[in-house]
Amino acid sequence: MSSAPLPRRWPLARFGYLYATLVGLVWGAIWSTGEIRRVEGLWVFTGMPKWTFGRGGSCVGACYLTDTNVSTPVLRHERVHREQWKRYGLALPVLYWLSGRDPLQNRFEIEAGLKDGGYIR
Repeated sequence: MSSAPLPRRWPLARFGYLYATLVGLVWGAIWSTGEIRRVEGLWVFTGMPKWTFGRGGSCVGACYLTDTNVSTPVLRHERVHREQWKRYGLALPVLYWLSGRDPLQNRFEIEAGLKDGGYIR
């Protein structure tokens, strides 16, 4: 039984991932009014005002910014987004945008798991 090879990281992806993580840490530190914790390599900032993130929460590098959306499945979903940041770096926001706003058609949301992300039951 063979498994599919992992996608290669894009050039400069590490720099983009680290830069995005720094931006997420600063943004989260400024606006979080709730608990800040680290869950399996993901910085989780809660108590964020709703205007500071998209949908139920946003992953920026290794940071997940949300108000209260921190269930185990959601955090599993967001850890996949963290890996996407590692793979694509600062190209990720552009690639995500090109994949469309509909999470059911967006390849990054599909890869992260639509059920875990709360997009399907």
